[in-house]
Amino acid sequence: MSREAGCPLCESVAGELVWQGPDHRVILADEPDYPGFCRVIWDAHVREMSDLSADDALRLMTTVLAVERAVRRCLMPHKVNLASLGNVVPHVHWHVIPRFLDDRHYPDPVWTAPRRDSAPVAFDRAALIEGLRMELGDEQDA
Repeated sequence: MSREAGCPLCESVAGELVWQGPDHRVILADEPDYPGFCRVIWDAHVREMSDLSADDALRLMTTVLAVERAVRRCLMPHKVNLASLGNVVPHVHWHVIPRFLDDRHYPDPVWTAPRRDSAPVAFDRAALIEGLRMELGDEQDA
């Protein structure tokens, strides 16, 4: 697997590792304002989805959709945002972000200025992790 010095996705977990496949992983991010915010990260350092083979890209997107299903089932958000930007961290990864009508930024993207204050949202972290692992299957090494 290729790693790049200084890349936060190559050098750290940046949350809680909840599932590990042979070439990508799912992290439950430490984002107190956004319960269930997950990152699906391709392990090798590649900049763009089109750098992946068709099979690898399909496998990665299958995981992204499985994470979305688990988040929807466990948290019942109003909406789920899927984003792969890579402007700040040019390493293929997807954000799966449950959105709620009263979250700090709704209906704007989570990376904009907040519209309102909010307290950290309580949620059943263990139940979400179990739901993610059930949806993602047995490949995990986490």
